[in-house]
Amino acid sequence: MEHHAPHSGSVFEGYYSKFDLPSGAKLAIIICEVKGAKKNPYMVSLTYVPKDVSKTYQKEIWAKEMHMVTYDKQTFAFGLEVPGIGYARWDADSTTEYDLNCPEFTFRGKTTSRTPWSAHTNTPEALLVNLPLPLHWHVQSLASDCDFEMSLPSYDLPPEDRSGKAIVHQEKNWAQSFPAAHMWLQARKGDRAFCCAGGKILGMEAFLLGYRSGDLNIDFRPPFAVRLAGLSPFLSYETKWEERKFELSIQNFFQKLTVTATAPKGTFFPLSAPFEEGHRPNFLNQSFQATFVVKIYKSGWFSPFTLVREDVFEGCSLEYGGGYYPPAGSEDRYH
Repeated sequence: MEHHAPHSGSVFEGYYSKFDLPSGAKLAIIICEVKGAKKNPYMVSLTYVPKDVSKTYQKEIWAKEMHMVTYDKQTFAFGLEVPGIGYARWDADSTTEYDLNCPEFTFRGKTTSRTPWSAHTNTPEALLVNLPLPLHWHVQSLASDCDFEMSLPSYDLPPEDRSGKAIVHQEKNWAQSFPAAHMWLQARKGDRAFCCAGGKILGMEAFLLGYRSGDLNIDFRPPFAVRLAGLSPFLSYETKWEERKFELSIQNFFQKLTVTATAPKGTFFPLSAPFEEGHRPNFLNQSFQATFVVKIYKSGWFSPFTLVREDVFEGCSLEYGGGYYPPAGSEDRYH
């Protein structure tokens, strides 16, 4: 909870919740504040994406005010209070309660479980979270069971997505500035999960990523996950927006992981991104219909890498942002 709670010294804080719904549809809820911004400083965003992505429903609400309230400084219990719309609240035990109600949508939910980042560290950054970096990324829960109710008055929701049980993935960013270019990937299949975020920061390229399963728990972060001037003995990656494809390879002395992510054209939807002056529309583009092929290799001190796991994830999240998304900022919003 410490890293998920509000950070008073940051310029922006954004909370992202992605729900896997009973029908197979996905739901993304984002609550974000840009402190001191003059235009659209407070955003509550809801995007409902059914399997037929042509029927995607999205609404960004620009609130008049938002309050990040700490209820208990010892346990870091806190809430995001948006007058006239509702709230998201995290209790001391990380139980999350959502209650959002406006003319465009209503969503209420409460989590009943949580899957933290790992047993060894509660955040992808580990000790890096204590450094004064311009951007931080935290995963609060890889998967939480959630009882929910939802209505979209202008949209014909299938009955199974009006109430029931969902699985929610929870993240947070806080920063002094948003990255000039970034990629984000997220997937889950049973007890297996994969998360990755990174891009251009501090004049270099850096990534954080983790793979989880019942028998393998693998993390990569700087200094191995860094590339300077396009060069690194440990990290290589390539973004191919025109092909909707992303490839990454990363290793240390004993482990290596590669991921190939692809998504069909036409499955992406836009999201606004926080900057100092406020939220910029269509700066991010995300798909919930990506396929990831993750390969994991191991080696000894003097032995070559040997493939020990190959996982294929379907229905994954793939996001291009800023410089990796050429239409960023344009009015051409759906791809």
